[in-house]
Amino acid sequence: MKLINIGFGNLVSASRLIAIVSPDSAPIKRMVQEARDRGGLIDATYGRRTRAVLIMDNDHLVLSALQPETVSGRLNGEKDAEEEEEAPWQ
Repeated sequence: MKLINIGFGNLVSASRLIAIVSPDSAPIKRMVQEARDRGGLIDATYGRRTRAVLIMDNDHLVLSALQPETVSGRLNGEKDAEEEEEAPWQ
């Protein structure tokens, strides 16, 4: 099982991920509010601005403070400067 770091040491399963989208459009904002209302929202932003919404296969939405491009790069195994700073043991 491959896990993706979505910021602040939070991980999600790559096999459960359907899409990574920007939170700016009205339909995505509605999806986030509906998930919050039904208890299917996981906020992993640590109080920061939401920059990516991860849509999971179990109808959960995960909010991340990382850009969608950053999360996508981590999914594809690319290293970025932010990831190297968060993981000093590597």
